[in-house]
Amino acid sequence: QVQLVESGGGLVQAGGSLRLSCAASGSMFSISTMGWYRQASGKQRELVARITVFGRTNYADSVKGRFSISRDNAENTVYLQMNSLKVEDTAVYYCNLNPPGVGNDYWGQGTQVTVSS
Repeated sequence: QVQLVESGGGLVQAGGSLRLSCAASGSMFSISTMGWYRQASGKQRELVARITVFGRTNYADSVKGRFSISRDNAENTVYLQMNSLKVEDTAVYYCNLNPPGVGNDYWGQGTQVTVSS
């Protein structure tokens, strides 16, 4: 069974930075694509960034050049470095583990990021 635990959220002023972490239990981390999603109040959950087992990344257009996703397979942890934060980045951020083949994704409980003006 996979468990994902996010940390690092909080309140920050616009222009500031935060680093989110997601620690995964179990043995699937190193063979899975990892992602960060977010859901703002009243909106649908959206992809923020994703990283494959080969280190290939992709980002939502709204965060390109400001956010960076990375992974540490030795520590079973994925990170999201968020710089130049904007008020519109305010949301609950969720960690996602997408295993290879046909199977269910796993989600963390979410961590709140609030950016004040």
